[in-house]
Amino acid sequence: MGRVEDIAGAMAAAVGHLGVQRDQTRFRVGLVDGWGIPAGASVLEVGCGQGDMTAVLADAVGPQGRVVGVDVAEPSYGSPVTLGESAAFLAAGPLGARIDIRFGVDVLDEAVTFPDDAFDYVVLSHCSWYFASLDQLRATLTRVRPWARRLCFSEWDLRPRRVEQLPHLLAVLVQGHVEAVGARGEGNIRTPFSREALLRILAEAGWRVASELDVDTTGLQDADWEVDAARRMAGSDPRFADLSPLARGFLTSQLDVLGSLAVDKGNAPLPSYALTADRA
Repeated sequence: MGRVEDIAGAMAAAVGHLGVQRDQTRFRVGLVDGWGIPAGASVLEVGCGQGDMTAVLADAVGPQGRVVGVDVAEPSYGSPVTLGESAAFLAAGPLGARIDIRFGVDVLDEAVTFPDDAFDYVVLSHCSWYFASLDQLRATLTRVRPWARRLCFSEWDLRPRRVEQLPHLLAVLVQGHVEAVGARGEGNIRTPFSREALLRILAEAGWRVASELDVDTTGLQDADWEVDAARRMAGSDPRFADLSPLARGFLTSQLDVLGSLAVDKGNAPLPSYALTADRA
């Protein structure tokens, strides 16, 4: 087995779905390789979730490195595999000794702290759209700055490069719009923002961009997942029914367009952007 297959096999979600996990792992290997995280490094991962990136980081830092993953969610969150179940599966595998995953941890809580320069890197990978607001993201990036020498960041890019990526974009914007008009929920997409907005926030939080890279998203299933989430919102999410008639009508039209463009399976994912930043 190769590197990607070995890492993917350490994930609970790979059981019965190895192909999907392999695609997700391959993408994250490209990110970590592009960031240049070396063996022996210490890493703080904010928003570790199921541990997809955590496993890749643990592989990169090797036996002498360490990865501390934190997530505000409780271990019971997630389906069909909960965060806690995924973390336990990962901890029991060959990468487990390098990993410390902590759930129910909000880095903005004053009780949560690490010494200055406790880590070589802090990583936020495709978790920032889960934040409740841009203010929360800005505060988080400010909070973690003393703890690590370098930031590694990645997120979806709202700028499609091909027409086939429009369903993913529309699905993201529909979910973000529902959140923006005040119908807050527990969905994955809460605050979709542009690359340009991220660059402004980084400067405000005291980070200076050091390098940028593109990573191929071909083959990822995220577009299908978000299209399904947007469709479910109109069909069963009580938040949709609670919207004002104007907002509901506007979103219904967006969903009509989404329905005309999306396919049942195999929608093309948006591009992703990634960067590293040093403390300014």
